[in-house]
Amino acid sequence: MSEHSANPSATAATGRSRAVKAVIPAAGLATRFLPATKAVPKELLPVVDRPVLQYIVEEAAQAGLNDVLLITGRGKTAMVDHFDRRPDLEERLESKPELLAAVKRTEDLAEIYTCRQPEQLGLGHAVGYAESHVGDAPFAVLLGDEFVKMDEPLLPAMLDLQARTGGIVLAFFEVDPSETARYGIASVEPAGPEFGDLAEVVRVTGMVEKPKPEDAPSNLAVLGRYVLPGKIFDAIRRTEPGSGGEIQLTDAMEILRNEGVPVHAIVYRGTRYDTGQPLGYLQTVVQIAVEREDLGAEFRKWLTEFVNNGDETVTAAILNGMRDQSGGAGT
Repeated sequence: MSEHSANPSATAATGRSRAVKAVIPAAGLATRFLPATKAVPKELLPVVDRPVLQYIVEEAAQAGLNDVLLITGRGKTAMVDHFDRRPDLEERLESKPELLAAVKRTEDLAEIYTCRQPEQLGLGHAVGYAESHVGDAPFAVLLGDEFVKMDEPLLPAMLDLQARTGGIVLAFFEVDPSETARYGIASVEPAGPEFGDLAEVVRVTGMVEKPKPEDAPSNLAVLGRYVLPGKIFDAIRRTEPGSGGEIQLTDAMEILRNEGVPVHAIVYRGTRYDTGQPLGYLQTVVQIAVEREDLGAEFRKWLTEFVNNGDETVTAAILNGMRDQSGGAGT
């Protein structure tokens, strides 16, 4: 179990348990990646030599969330297979200990469970299918197309904060004010000094889906991480179809907020990788590749030569996109 797997002080101080289960909604059709995702789940697209989903499960396990429920859809059983044992493959790899260890690591990351969402009717609808697995305990939701850098963790602080408040905890990141129409944007106020030992915490007073820049209450966008109390399931049942005719998790959270459930958020300043659309996916692959000890130096050398020999306008766009994707970090 990881160093973040428990926080006795937070539990003792509040009498509330810290979430130990994670839910990953992964039933979508990934139309932006067709035809590649016609037969291969988007969550299994490789980032160098690990699929996106493995990075997300690793993020959960690092935070002590060793019980992971995948909300899957039709044609996505390969996601479960990735974390299953392959005795035949392991036998073939006995003479290659590094590869064998990498394969076996996927089996030991977490206990993987699955639930089928027969029809994709919104994020809230998907999360509702986790009720029989989660019960009335708090739990984390990790969206299946973004993750954060392992040495810049986000979830431990979110889990600690939820154990203190018993409410809803979200994660935000800053976007350029001109880009608010691409994201869910929050209105916030200072959370108070009682959370001063955690990362930057704000109190959420409302959320707006994809507002125009002139209408946006802030430039804080929702990152795909949530820690929710078990009462969210009752709120989901009471949620009417909203944007796109779907059951939105945002609407269910708003029901609870209006009923007095506290909603806080961590403002994340680390590196966020977004693989939900092709450009972000490619940027993620490049960023992680250049940071790899085994191939980063050679890849960076080749990439530099490739960029220097290309059109200067294209070069600038690529490099600016990579910087944006890393939240301002250098590549």
